[in-house]
Amino acid sequence: MLRLRKFLRSTTVRFALITIALFGFLISAILGLVYVATVGVIDRQMDETIRAEIVGLTEQYRQRGLPGLIRVIEERSRGERTGPYSVYLLTDSVYRPMAGNLSAWPASADPRGEGWVEFPILSSENAGGKQVRTARAQLFKLPGGQHLLVGRENTERARFNRLITEALIGALVLGILVVAAGGYLVSRMLSARLETINRGSRAILAGDLGERMPLNGSGDAFDHLAENLNLMLDRIARLMTGMRGVANDIAHDLRTPINRMRSRLEITLLGNPDAAESREALAATIKETDEILATFNALLGISLVESGALKAEFKEVDLSGVAQDTVELYEPLAQERGLDLRSAIAPGLHLRGNRHLLSQALANLLDNAVKYTPSGGTLRLEAMATEEGSRIIVADSGPGIPAEERARVLERFVRLEDSRGAPGSGLGLSLVAAVAALHDARLDLEDNAPGLRVILSFPAES
Repeated sequence: MLRLRKFLRSTTVRFALITIALFGFLISAILGLVYVATVGVIDRQMDETIRAEIVGLTEQYRQRGLPGLIRVIEERSRGERTGPYSVYLLTDSVYRPMAGNLSAWPASADPRGEGWVEFPILSSENAGGKQVRTARAQLFKLPGGQHLLVGRENTERARFNRLITEALIGALVLGILVVAAGGYLVSRMLSARLETINRGSRAILAGDLGERMPLNGSGDAFDHLAENLNLMLDRIARLMTGMRGVANDIAHDLRTPINRMRSRLEITLLGNPDAAESREALAATIKETDEILATFNALLGISLVESGALKAEFKEVDLSGVAQDTVELYEPLAQERGLDLRSAIAPGLHLRGNRHLLSQALANLLDNAVKYTPSGGTLRLEAMATEEGSRIIVADSGPGIPAEERARVLERFVRLEDSRGAPGSGLGLSLVAAVAALHDARLDLEDNAPGLRVILSFPAES
């Protein structure tokens, strides 16, 4: 019993059974229509023949009277019986035989003596003795009160029905066997494709994270499934690499400031400081602690953005408003540093995204521009609509970034030699890159001659 249940739970068996049931029903319906149509034609032909004979006999009765009708029936009753033959019976008003080749009125006939009837008849033509046959006849009542039965022996029709029934049943069985074999083979093919995915999944579960689902190049649903699984695995691998990178970054880049903070506190304690020195050491420690926390929060923020989890929270964002708010936020700081901050923001720019992250990315770009542009320089933020979507450009007249370093500065904690003395952790552009990727935007760093021009190109909404 358990083995049978396990057998029936198999996807291959279930698919084959469902296929057999559906095609069995379809084949049965088609063969049933063939049977009804074929037998119906034969029955209609037989009934038309019987009706024609009744019309002829009625005409004989009208022209020659009852004696003439009896003579015609007797003549026709003595005809050959080598095939399906006609049956006749003329009786008086109380069903006593007067003429014909039947010995008695059928017991199954309508008492009123009208309508159609099927009944058994006897025949001794078979070498094996009398054989029960059947006939189909129409009953008719003559104006003089006599009853007339005219019909045809239909044993051949019954035999034909039996033969066509057997043929159709055979065709049905053969069709079901062929469908069963085809369903089994198809289900085996499907199971084989699924098993390749299962093997890959088991290998991944066993720890082989480099395993990928095989493709057979057919482009079918299983290939699409395998492609999506591989994309998902690549995404997971990138996330895990990112998490490892965060751990490594924390271990390497935060170790130095933490050790420096510890050393400062230790030296302060060993030196028997007064209240003013202790306060100064604590203030420096708090400042460095804030920088460490800011760096740590930035790392966590970048990891969260790169995970793609925030895409579920996307809403309609007024990009023009975000750009204008960022410019207004940095105008006082730019003026304080002697910089000319200009903007050209087209109205009505919208996209689906995260307003906070977009604002943070633009703030990081303007913050870097303000931080690294010498006094007297110019800054510019542009927001415009293009054929591809929306575009934001942040340009400055600072030292810029060499072409060979532009890809590297998007990585975490990367700071160029000229900027190591400036405050910061080297995570600003990393966050911008992560936000751009989350919004499916392209991030380009170009030469502004002089300075740097950063371009964020957002795709049009589909």
